[in-house]
Amino acid sequence: MASTDVHQQVSGHARALDGTLLAYQHHGTGRPPLVLLAGQANNHHWWDGIRADFHATHTTLTMDWRGTGESEKPDHPYSTPGFADDVIAVLDHLGIERADLYGTSMGGRVAQWVAARHPHRIRRLVLGCTSPGGPHATERDMAVRRSLAQTDARAANEALIDLMYTPAWRSAHPGPYTTLGAPGMPPHARRGHLVASNRHDAWDVLPLITAPTLILHGADDRLTPAANVPLLASRIPQARTHIFEGARHGYFQECRPAAATIVSSFLAEEPFPV
Repeated sequence: MASTDVHQQVSGHARALDGTLLAYQHHGTGRPPLVLLAGQANNHHWWDGIRADFHATHTTLTMDWRGTGESEKPDHPYSTPGFADDVIAVLDHLGIERADLYGTSMGGRVAQWVAARHPHRIRRLVLGCTSPGGPHATERDMAVRRSLAQTDARAANEALIDLMYTPAWRSAHPGPYTTLGAPGMPPHARRGHLVASNRHDAWDVLPLITAPTLILHGADDRLTPAANVPLLASRIPQARTHIFEGARHGYFQECRPAAATIVSSFLAEEPFPV
């Protein structure tokens, strides 16, 4: 791609294998692409205020998962392997043969499938606050599940905020927060995202990942317990880890800029082919 202003923003739609239109947001051209994958039931706004941390070395590419944002919202089963196919469809649409990939939460689950199924497409991989899924994973406890399943929507939302961020950070950053779910999602899409994340199980394919991998996590994450870090690291070749002490699920915001510096340094270790 021709070099141009890194702040250039291009939005558009790609078509998935099943015909679903997928919205994407491409910031900058002419530099190596970094694909940023958001959490469950969220769209590209998950990365608001963070993606700019990478623009000194990369362009950034986000997307709205099917069922969220400006993407279509079909009423059929969703899955993390299916979301991975959507990521590849966007890359193909933009003519991106190889990219760096950073997925957090459910985005990290999807990133596992992308990197395992398409090793030639991913140069370096970052997995944040995520899990291998399935029977080998360490799941959140029942108290967390009950807090998120409350019928009082405001109480459930407050519980989610508490799982994302520490009280000290919230007092300095009162919101609004962009990581609490995409507005306007139809009920079938919200359920579909929940089922896709809950049914994720990439244990058997993790050894197929060939990209050097960095695994990041907050030590006090109860939404996706940090006990999943050594599980992922034991299955992924060339994996290294970093734990942010005192952080919860939203380490990437609460520990900014340290988290961005660690990711950027990892991505810079191997020059991206021109």
